[in-house]
Amino acid sequence: MKANVGGIDRILRIVVGLVLITLAATGTVGVWGWIGVVPLLTGLFRWCPAYPLLGMSSCPMKKSN
Repeated sequence: MKANVGGIDRILRIVVGLVLITLAATGTVGVWGWIGVVPLLTGLFRWCPAYPLLGMSSCPMKKSN
C-alpha cells in the first residue's frame, strides 16, 4: 500500500476519528459515532482505499531529479 494521505489530511482524519469515537463512547451521538474508527485508521496508516478509486492523493508529489 502506497501512502496517499498527506499531512493536513492525516491530522484532520485522526482528530475527527478520535472526536467521533469519544462522542460514541460517552453516548452523545449513539452507535454511528463508531464510524470514527474509519478516519482514525486511514489517518494512522496514511492510506485511504477510496483515493485510488477516485484517482486522488493528498500526499505531496516527490521531486524527480
